[in-house]
Amino acid sequence: MPLAAPGAVVEDVERIACAALTLRPLRVGLMLTKLLMLKESVTYATIAATEARAAGLAGTRLSPLRCVLQTDLIAEVLRRLLQAGAQLLLLAGASATVGRRDVGLAGVAPAGGNITHFGMPVAPGNLICLGRIGATQPIVLPGCPHGPRPNGFDLVLRRIFAGPPVGSAEVMQMGTGDLPKDIDARPLPRARAAGTPAAPRRRQVAALVLAAGQSTRTAPHNKLLLSDWEGKPMIARVVDNVLSSQARPVLVVTGHRGEDVRAALAHRPVTFVDAPDYATGLSASLKAGVVALPGDIAAVLVCLADMPLVTGRMLDRILASYDPDEGRCIVLPMHRGHAGNPVLWDRVFFPEILSLSGDVGARGLLKRHAEQVAKVEIGNDAVLRDFDTLESLATLLSVK
Repeated sequence: MPLAAPGAVVEDVERIACAALTLRPLRVGLMLTKLLMLKESVTYATIAATEARAAGLAGTRLSPLRCVLQTDLIAEVLRRLLQAGAQLLLLAGASATVGRRDVGLAGVAPAGGNITHFGMPVAPGNLICLGRIGATQPIVLPGCPHGPRPNGFDLVLRRIFAGPPVGSAEVMQMGTGDLPKDIDARPLPRARAAGTPAAPRRRQVAALVLAAGQSTRTAPHNKLLLSDWEGKPMIARVVDNVLSSQARPVLVVTGHRGEDVRAALAHRPVTFVDAPDYATGLSASLKAGVVALPGDIAAVLVCLADMPLVTGRMLDRILASYDPDEGRCIVLPMHRGHAGNPVLWDRVFFPEILSLSGDVGARGLLKRHAEQVAKVEIGNDAVLRDFDTLESLATLLSVK
């Protein structure tokens, strides 16, 4: 594994590369297919990201054209982009391309072209597809280019702008080393050679349990201190479930009857955070918890203290869906089309969370950042069930 090279050699390589590869100012045509369930925010993000990529390579983007996901309409749009002077065609599908018979790919042939290659051994970006219409190369984009993070499409795009041909052989060679991914998350070859493989570094995700509320709907009782079907206080059940997950550290925000809540969680490996202004609403507890998070965590799982049926296994499914490299910066659990809790937030959203006020949580940010939300289906209604009334608490006693 060479760690150094003579300066003269490096300069020769730079000189040869610069002389051989000059970026071409290509005109890029962008076609976007649409389906009813596709969010407009995803379309706008794709247009903006494509324009930024073209501009960064000295190219220009023609006005994007849209059509429904139908073969003949796709072919017509491709012809219109070619007539407008497009030198490179990008097709952004409303759904992921899964094979050569995909509707988005089928539109290339009626436009006078053919598909030359499908797939790329790089993640993210493995569902890319290349074709040819005369002298113009159409590229069916994978699902990730609506965001700015590096992916397989970037490797292909740079080479096309530089001039060399891009075919099956070139695409397969680009996959060596899984290039767009963060190398820090992988063990080094030297560690394997020494016989002591290094464990991949996981992004650290903390858990925040919001337990400061006044339980006004169950007054005079504090719902978090009431016992469940096994005689365990609700807050203890929730925290034990969180501790059985991979989220660490676990922080518990206290306020109303804080000493009693702490007593119910005695001897558990959690950090307590006091929210002195908890009476002003949910945002106060949330902000107190976010401020107390360690500086090295990547994200936080915001757990509600009145949802004792959410198990550690469910929480781990949410954690597993988190991947900011692929644009999954917010993870929202779902059950049969309904959004639930807890929600995972990348630290990039902490400033916005800290700007909240009143009796609101962070859910209002979901619509604002819809293109970064990953929805994970949980086959259990536990992520929808909170116990915040005397009637609902009565049903909790019958849970087995």
